Amino acid sequence: MLGEIRGLNEECGVFGIWGHPDSAHISYYGLHALQHRGQEGAGIVVTDGDALRAVKGEGLVNDVFNEEKLKSAKGNAAIAHVRYTTAGGGGIENVQPLLFRSSTGSMAIAHNGNLVNANHLKQHLERSGNIFNSTSDTEVVVHLIKKSKKPGLRAQVKEALSLLKGAFSILLITKDCMMIARDRNGLRPISIGKLGDAWVVASETCAFDLIGAEYVRDVEPGELLVITNNGMEEDRFAEKEKRAMCAMEYVYFARPDSNVDEINIHMARKRMGKRLAQECKGIEADVVTGVPDSSISAAIGFAEEAGIPYELGLIKHKYTGRTFIQPTQELRERGVKMKLSPVVQVVKGKRVVMVDDSIVRGTTSRRIVTMLKEAGATEVHVVISSPPMKNPCFYGIDISSSEELIASSKKVEEIRDAIGADSLTFLSDEGLVDSISRPFDDENGGLCMACFTGNYPTEIYPDTVLPHEKELVK
Repeated sequence: MLGEIRGLNEECGVFGIWGHPDSAHISYYGLHALQHRGQEGAGIVVTDGDALRAVKGEGLVNDVFNEEKLKSAKGNAAIAHVRYTTAGGGGIENVQPLLFRSSTGSMAIAHNGNLVNANHLKQHLERSGNIFNSTSDTEVVVHLIKKSKKPGLRAQVKEALSLLKGAFSILLITKDCMMIARDRNGLRPISIGKLGDAWVVASETCAFDLIGAEYVRDVEPGELLVITNNGMEEDRFAEKEKRAMCAMEYVYFARPDSNVDEINIHMARKRMGKRLAQECKGIEADVVTGVPDSSISAAIGFAEEAGIPYELGLIKHKYTGRTFIQPTQELRERGVKMKLSPVVQVVKGKRVVMVDDSIVRGTTSRRIVTMLKEAGATEVHVVISSPPMKNPCFYGIDISSSEELIASSKKVEEIRDAIGADSLTFLSDEGLVDSISRPFDDENGGLCMACFTGNYPTEIYPDTVLPHEKELVK
C-alpha cells in the first residue's frame, strides 16, 4: 500500500492457531503475511491451557513484537490481529485481540469487518447496565455473549452472532477452545488450514504459505467452527444468506499470492486488465505501467491483451513509512514523491497507459499523472481496473461518505479533466464480475458491489449512516 496517498484502507486481518507449542512465534509470522491489511496496531493472545496472556501495541508488527515478548507468551494456541483504524478510532484500548476476564473464565476476540448495527446493539446493552472499555464495535460481541442465558459457551456465542448484522470474520479463544465465525453473507474472507497436527486460520491464504501450512477450505457464510484438543467441529449460527464477498478484496486489498474463496487474486487482476483492454480499444500508446503494488497484475494483463509493452514506469519506495498530512501543497506533493517515483527513461517521450485499481478522491491520480508528465510522458491514458466508486462502504473500508468519492459527483469526463489525464476508462460492472469469475450462482457471482452500484447486501441501520447519506440506503 501507499499509505496516505492511496485513499483506501481495509479494516484488519486475523490469524489463529490451535495445537502448536510455538503458537506465539507462528502467529507473529502469520501477522507479517497480513501486514498489508492493517498497519496501526497488532496483537497476539496466547493460551497455555490454563490462562490467557496478551501482547499487543500500536504500530507495525515488527514495532510491536520482539523475541523477548514472544518467548514470554508461552502456549499451544493463539489468536492474532493487525488493525487499520476505521470503526471506533485508534488508541491502544482498541488494538485487538480484546481480552476479557471474568469469574466464569477469560476469553479473547479478534474481528475483521464492520458491524452495521453495532451502535444499535451498544445502546441496548448500555441501557441494560453494560460498560464498555473501548470504542471498537468488536467489544459488543463479547457483551452479547456474556448476556446470553443459553447453556454453555457455544450456544451463547451462536446466539450473540445471530444478532450481528454486517461484515465479520471473528476469532474467539478461551483456555479450552478456539471458535471461528464468518458473517452470513461472507463479506470478509477467512480460511482454515493445517500445520502438521495444528489447525490454523487466517484472513488470507498467503499467511499459510509463509508458515508452511496446507490450505483446507474457506469458512462458509453463517458457519461456526469450534476447535479443541479433540479436533474441529462444524456448526452454524445462521443460514447462509445472499453471498456477497467484497469485490474490493479482489481489486485491491488481498495480496496477489492469496486465494479468496478459491479464486487467485493475481489471476483475477490479470483478467481485469485484459477485459479493460477489450473495453477501451482505440488507445494508441507506447508503454503500459501499473501503479504499484496492487495494480501490477492488471497492468500485465492489459499489456498482454493490447499488445503494448509493459514496463516498470513507476517505482514504490519501500522504506519511507507513513507520511502525515503536510501543511502546504508543495510539501504534500513531496510526500507523494517520497513514496512513488517515475522511471524517466521508461516514460520520457512516450504515450503511457497508466493502470490503477481505483479512483477514490482523485487527488492521488492527479499527482501521479502530473508526475509522469513532468518526467516527460507526452500522453497519459488512465485505465482503472474497477468501476467508478460512487457509494460509501459500511462493511469495513474507510469510505463512510460519498463526499469522499469523486465519482459520486462527477462524470467520467469530468474526472478525467480533474486528474489531468488524456483519457480515462473504468472497467464495467459486468467486466469486473466476469474477470473475478467466482463459481457461485448468487447475484454478481456472490460479490458485494455496493460501492459501485449502491446495492447493499444487508440492512443498513440509520445510526450507521451520516445524515446526508440516508437517501442512499433506504
